[in-house]
Order: sequence, then structure tokens, then C-alpha cells
Amino acid sequence: MRFKRVILRAATLSALPLLLSACVSASSPPAVGPDPAVGPKRTKEQNIELGRQHKTAAELFKFLRDEAKGGKKLEWNRLPDWSGVYSRPLDRGFNFDIDQPREGPTTAKLTPDYQKKLDKRLADLKKGIEWDPISTCAPPGVPRWLTEPFLREFVVTPDQTWLINEMVNDIRRVYTDGRDHEPEEDRIPIPNGDTVGFWDGPRLIMHTNSLKSGIYQRGNPDYTDQVETVEIWEKADDKTLGAQVWVYDPPALVEPWYVYHAYGKLSDPPRIRYWDCGENKNNSVFQNKDGTTEFRDLGYQESKTEKGK
Repeated sequence: MRFKRVILRAATLSALPLLLSACVSASSPPAVGPDPAVGPKRTKEQNIELGRQHKTAAELFKFLRDEAKGGKKLEWNRLPDWSGVYSRPLDRGFNFDIDQPREGPTTAKLTPDYQKKLDKRLADLKKGIEWDPISTCAPPGVPRWLTEPFLREFVVTPDQTWLINEMVNDIRRVYTDGRDHEPEEDRIPIPNGDTVGFWDGPRLIMHTNSLKSGIYQRGNPDYTDQVETVEIWEKADDKTLGAQVWVYDPPALVEPWYVYHAYGKLSDPPRIRYWDCGENKNNSVFQNKDGTTEFRDLGYQESKTEKGK
């Protein structure tokens, strides 16, 4: 049996309607005046300009650290409350920029080569041709990690913060114990990269490098293994955890891409269970030369209802 399009296959997909109804619809944070206790609150336009003012993610991260006067180490008796189970609001679609119309052009300013790649991907989609790198159960990787659906948890400790996605049991470890990134000669591209950060009041500010190439999401642009991110995570309100994100990727982006991501806290969340992507034989797939998808040994069994007809 041959298909021209591959979609995400996992039992958890059946929970999407539940998550959609339970998840809080979150939007970009409002523009407010500066708060000296945690640094300035900037509008989206100001954050876009802030990215342009710094040539690299490392420079932006240093600027934010200097602005926070180095940040402050957390204490066990005064940890931000990020408890609960969260999910990305599904009513906003899966584009990397949730403010981008579902069928509209990307808000990323791409270099000519990467714009051509995106144009071809979108043209192929209209023909029913699609290949997603995660179809073989590979981890989504960062920055795509930010766009994936399903359940999330966040574990805050003084020395590390864990950003946990249910999908493929994916954990991003943010080191806030004062360490720097690994020496450049020891770095290798890995899906979630190497992340260090610091706390500015209730805000977690972090920088990620050493990432592998990938795509931001289906129907979205590619990113290269030179991609890096700077993120500011904080509670927007009691039910929303938000992340301001700058993406730097010189081969693919003309300028840093700034977006805002939000995750709603579920009022009656299901348990997060172990995710074994490979247990579903629909995930045993490969890509044909024309870009279509073929499934290995995909069978069909009649249901009792069909047999009784």
C-alpha cells in the first residue's frame, strides 16, 4: 500500500480534541511598563528590533544577562511555581509563529536559497507530497520542540530546569548553576543542543547552541545546524506559561526571527505516559525518490462491524 502523505501517528492523537477543549487559549503578552524587579517588558516590535541590534544569539544572551546584572541564583524555598501539565493551544495551529495565518506566508525573513526550499515544500504539499523527518521516530529537536503538541511539564530546581515534552519523552535541560557552554572544540550537533541560563526574578533566560538541522514544523522553513536560540520563559498568568524566542541562523535567516510561544495549563490533565513511537507499525516508513512516503508491511484487518455487513 502506498500513500503520498505521512501524518503523525500515535495513540495520543486521539487526545487532541480533549486537549483543545481543555487548553487555555494564550496570546502574546501585552505591552506594559518596565518592571525594575525583573527587567523591562518589551513589545513584540521592540523584541524584533532587539534581535536586529545583536549579530549573534550569544551577544543577545550576554546583553540580557548584563541587563539583569548577572541574574540571581534560585533558592529551594523560593522557586517559581511552574507546576501542572500544559499544552500548546491547538486553536493557533502548528506554525512556528502562532501569529502567522495558518495558510499565510511565513513571517521569517529567509535567505534566497531557503526561500526556494520553502516554496518547493509548499508546492509539493499542494500535490500531496510530504516527508516529515520525525516520521521515523526521530526527536523533533530545537527549535521545533516549541511547536509540538501534546502534554508538557516543567521542573524547576536551583541548578537546573527541565522542559519536558510528552512526545518521544523529550527533555530539554537548562543549566542555571553558572556553567558556560561546552568548549567549542567539544561541541557536536544534537537534537536539543546545549542550554545554559540564569534567572531574572521569575523569568528564565536561556541560550541554546550545538543544534542539528531540521524544520520548524510541517509546511514551515528549514533551519541549519548553525541555528541558535535565546528564550525568556515566564508565567504570563496563573494558567499560561509563555516563551519569548529569538532564532539566529545566518545561512537560512536574513535577520533573527522573533516569535512568542504560549502553553496553557490544563484544568483536568491526563497522566503523562511513556511514549514509544516505534510500537505503532505505521511509523515504519521510508521516503521514495519522488518524495512520497511508503509504509513497510502496513496491513488492514476488517472490524467486527464490517464482517457483519
